Amino acid sequence: MTPLDSQEPQLKPAPTRPSNISLVFTLVFGLLAVLPLVVFFYFQTSSLKPESGSTATQTNDLPIALFKEVGAESGLRFTHTNSASGLKWLPETMGSGSAFLDYDSDGRPDVLLVNSDSWPWSPPNSASQGSLRLFHNLGDGQFADATKASGINLKCYGMGLAVGDYDNDGLVDFFVTALGGNHLFKNLGGGKFTETSTEAGLQQNPEDWGTSCAFLDFDNDGDLDLFVCHYVQWTRELDLAAQYTLAGIGRAYGPPRNFSGSFPSLYRNDGGGRFTEISKQAGLHLRDSGTGLPLAKSLGVAPVDLDGDGWIDLIVANDTVQNFVFHNERDGTFKEVGAMSGLAYDSYGGTRGAMGIDSGRFLNDDSLAVSIGNYANEMTALYVQRDRLLFSDEAQTQGIGAASREFLTFGVFFFDLDLDGWLDLLTVNGHIEPDIKKINATQSYRQPAQLFWNQRGSTPAGGFKQLTQLECGADLLEPMAARGSAYADIDGDGDLDVLVTQLNGPVRLFRNDLPKSHHWLKIKLVGTKSNRDAIGAWITAKVGAKTLRQQVMPTRGYLSQSELPVTLGLGTATHVESLTIAWPSGIKQVLNKIVIDQLTVIHEPR
Repeated sequence: MTPLDSQEPQLKPAPTRPSNISLVFTLVFGLLAVLPLVVFFYFQTSSLKPESGSTATQTNDLPIALFKEVGAESGLRFTHTNSASGLKWLPETMGSGSAFLDYDSDGRPDVLLVNSDSWPWSPPNSASQGSLRLFHNLGDGQFADATKASGINLKCYGMGLAVGDYDNDGLVDFFVTALGGNHLFKNLGGGKFTETSTEAGLQQNPEDWGTSCAFLDFDNDGDLDLFVCHYVQWTRELDLAAQYTLAGIGRAYGPPRNFSGSFPSLYRNDGGGRFTEISKQAGLHLRDSGTGLPLAKSLGVAPVDLDGDGWIDLIVANDTVQNFVFHNERDGTFKEVGAMSGLAYDSYGGTRGAMGIDSGRFLNDDSLAVSIGNYANEMTALYVQRDRLLFSDEAQTQGIGAASREFLTFGVFFFDLDLDGWLDLLTVNGHIEPDIKKINATQSYRQPAQLFWNQRGSTPAGGFKQLTQLECGADLLEPMAARGSAYADIDGDGDLDVLVTQLNGPVRLFRNDLPKSHHWLKIKLVGTKSNRDAIGAWITAKVGAKTLRQQVMPTRGYLSQSELPVTLGLGTATHVESLTIAWPSGIKQVLNKIVIDQLTVIHEPR
């Protein structure tokens, strides 16, 4: 443990849970307080419903986008293992992530998967194939294992991934987080990688527990920096001392409340393949004002420009402590504004067990939305921006809250599942305790994913509609012990396919068999003054009466990375009036002649 440092910001500890009696009074008075608002909202939304006979109804306009599971038949033969032996260590619950990346620059998204391998104190597993598997996209719906040929050979208790061209040489590199230290791999070209952690200055404490991570250019100097979430300070001895048990089960997997938090890491890219760790001086070391210990218990991060000032901010999802919002002060430092922004707590001022996180503009206006997957009975959050740094959780009114309450959600991301020009939301779920049903009949270990369709283009009332097997097929909704999730167009047909990792189970690849009735635009940006991947750039398309906005950002969800190119659904529109690119360098580029239904590569003006 590090001593209290008066130079570091301190936050109050997470609010304690009220007693049962006070909770009852709080709920009663709270219901009385919001009843008039509920009545008002009912009549307002009732007046917005389509008139009888209108074609703009939820029933008639539901999309048909069948997701077929094709993992094994496509060649993605991979099964995650957590090396559990019955002692139920906390890290065994977390699973691992995945990444789509075009490592050989052939225009097709390849797949990188992380495994947790065996515990250092366990007997060696002769069947282990290492903690990383790389699969090459062959272009015909098939993948081939390219791990051995790539030179990747890593054994660690792996967790998450970040992908990005950190040295601006035109080849995508990647970073792996793990329990016990993280790893940076440089792309040498020719399908080969080499680990450069030591040379890059990324040596870390063997006791570190890295989770989600992201490449981003926080200082807008044209190269990619690296942000790394850390979970808790964990050892076997601390886990045994926690003595977490459940009646009828005995020793069980539990929450992280009995472990002190950690600090995130921020590595500034100094060029020449070297990084410098600057998290403390950047203002990212937050401590509990009551104990003086590190506060963060971070599992997810969303790098996004919250206030439109051209500088990337950071939203960090924390487990059982408040979420953080680090506003970029444009001088190499960040200011934590989570409580002020409304993103730190739930609507009642309490903390939640936050895991995956993503951001997007699902309303097709200037307001940003942030979705966070939470623990069972806490519902998925959907914070909607109402002012520059002010958000409110609208999960209930947008149709996500009640539907998601019973699920334990890890992966979450926005994407346009049916290419109608409106961002939808996918969450993947699964409990941490395999025996949970023995003590709670309403819970299950394996849980179905939830696909929420954005109705705003179909009904004036808007909101999300949870799709059933009739609309998205049975495969996607088959119960899983899901953890990471990512999307990419694996077969070049325009629609976005989905990859889901499971805890102690096979990876699942869901091919989107969307009927070809909607048009689309796929944009890949190449930076010159900006970082070569253009991570952090915003793409705005004027399509008829709609304005579509998406950020170039592979870091989405939980421990995972989606494809770098941006896909914009056009619906039935066959023409894009204009395309505006706000590059991280500050350059704004406007194009008026854009070919649809194909990939377009755009270079930043010099």
